[in-house]
Amino acid sequence: MQAKRKQGFFLVFFQRKNIFPIIVGLAAGLYPLLFYYTNNYKMINSWGHLGYFVSLFLVAPVVIFFVAHKISGIGFLKKLQPFVLPFLNFFFFLSYLNVALYAGFSWMRTLLIFGIAVLLTLLFTCRQAWLRKYFKKIIAFQFILAVIGIVTLTPVVIKQLNYSKEWMTQPDAIETAVFKKKPNIYYIQPDGYANFSELKKGFYNIPNSDFENYLEENNFKSYPNFRSNYAATLPTNSSVFMMKHHYYNNGSDFTETIDARNVIVSDNSVLRILKNNGYRTFFLTEQPYFLTNKPKIGYDFCNFSTKEISFVTTGVGDPRDVIAPFKSYLETYPEGPNFFFIEIFNPGHITNTIDDSKGIEGEREHYIESLHESNRKLTELTKTILANDPQALIVLMADHGGFVGMTNTSESYTKNTDRDFVNSIFTTILSIHWPNGEAPEFDDKLKTSVNLFRVLTSYLSENASYLEHLQDDGSYIVISDGAPKGVYEYLDNEGNVIFKKH
Repeated sequence: MQAKRKQGFFLVFFQRKNIFPIIVGLAAGLYPLLFYYTNNYKMINSWGHLGYFVSLFLVAPVVIFFVAHKISGIGFLKKLQPFVLPFLNFFFFLSYLNVALYAGFSWMRTLLIFGIAVLLTLLFTCRQAWLRKYFKKIIAFQFILAVIGIVTLTPVVIKQLNYSKEWMTQPDAIETAVFKKKPNIYYIQPDGYANFSELKKGFYNIPNSDFENYLEENNFKSYPNFRSNYAATLPTNSSVFMMKHHYYNNGSDFTETIDARNVIVSDNSVLRILKNNGYRTFFLTEQPYFLTNKPKIGYDFCNFSTKEISFVTTGVGDPRDVIAPFKSYLETYPEGPNFFFIEIFNPGHITNTIDDSKGIEGEREHYIESLHESNRKLTELTKTILANDPQALIVLMADHGGFVGMTNTSESYTKNTDRDFVNSIFTTILSIHWPNGEAPEFDDKLKTSVNLFRVLTSYLSENASYLEHLQDDGSYIVISDGAPKGVYEYLDNEGNVIFKKH
């Protein structure tokens, strides 16, 4: 008897004319909202994003559906009223899924979705009673999907809430280091640029002597076999700027580490050291990839404002020129000390998915083309710096390798201990222009990216004690196939291929 009363209550609630449009509107947006958050949480983990997406996915459809339902009940529009809510529900639900899947808008996909929504609505026009009966089942199914969405999102949020920042704690007082010399520092990061030593062999075999010779002629010292500790941009950079290992937050994700953007852009050990030593700081990037969650920018100057970053974005699109604003900053702030972090997205890496792959050789050819573009940009940047600041400390260091030799980067998540395969992931350029051409005697410690700024801090402060706490030079990756899922050490301290679970 009690079950029947509850069932009757829900049926009455579901059939109330003023409530039903609200239910249909919520059903259209709730699951896509949860789906989007589950798959992009680290890119949108701010209160501003939450307010925006709740308004877009929930408030907007509720208001639109309610108003449309009321208007369609007036006069000659009454004949259309039975079909208004079904059409709106199909159109909004599919449109929101499109946004959740592609993190962007496309007129072509929108027109396709519009056509599908019309066809689905017409499918129900043969009998209105049939329409009402089955449409309510569709709404119920959308709410079931939303429940599944809550179940999948919950562990993502819990992981964020339980995130420990302990890994960021420094083992010594390096953040209070006092520099004895303060050259302008230019840290230029060409995404995916392989080391010169690896470009000559392995899966690469790419001629690049012109650029290598150019650097040598301009007193750059290149470091053979240098590599990254991580296989993606965010894990590498958060590690670089904290001068510490995070080990992918124990495998929380393949490419995104928790709070990585805030660590890189807002506050980190390197920025604290620089600001304590009176450095003016600049961040110039071709893409707003580090800014998608609209973090507070801890640099004094940036060529992007978080206000211009869309709430719905992957952070990758048409590249913005960094050379012109860089030259402008050099003219405006000729007196240092200045620190520039310049990020360019060439040569990059091969495609992420098999669907977009041009095949092993096709992806390699694309990498070669992009490498030439990277060399052009790096040449112009370094020539500009040396013309204005011949005693500059210039660091060219990539974030990871180009994954050349694979069809797509997803292959890297499958266990493979082939030497060329592993090194294709982690090989990175490191070439440094030391002031007066005098590299420190301990620059042999420069083997992997995690220790770059600890070595530079020791050099600038003339305090070798900071080298006592160098991090291990292992290179790590998250494996999901071919072995139990987890974080594995792929290259040991000496650069030998191993496969050891962390």
